Amino acid sequence: MGYVLALVDNLFFQARIQAVAKQIGVEVKIAPTGDDLVTAARESAPSLVIIDLNAKSGALETVRKLREMETALTILGYLAHTQTDLATQAAEAGCTQVMPQGKFTQELPMVLARARGKVERKIS
Repeated sequence: MGYVLALVDNLFFQARIQAVAKQIGVEVKIAPTGDDLVTAARESAPSLVIIDLNAKSGALETVRKLREMETALTILGYLAHTQTDLATQAAEAGCTQVMPQGKFTQELPMVLARARGKVERKIS
């Protein structure tokens, strides 16, 4: 079964993602560490991975580990809009999409709705 897997340290953003996901009807699992996220992704491939690129548990290394897996995961990373170097590093590490935190917050319902669509297509 598809779901969204996230590495987000900020409790405010965890709650925001969970609330929007509940409204849209998408299951979101928050991994406490990058290693936990990689393990969860190996056990059951998510339809989307969301990574706070400022997470304390090595966000870029987590992206690299996910890219080493055989599956083609969609990885969305978000960060402060001023962190252009980190955005470049995240893209090079393998993020499918990198966006500023404000844009991520604004587009979260659409992002999760698209992830739900991927889940529905996998099931049917």
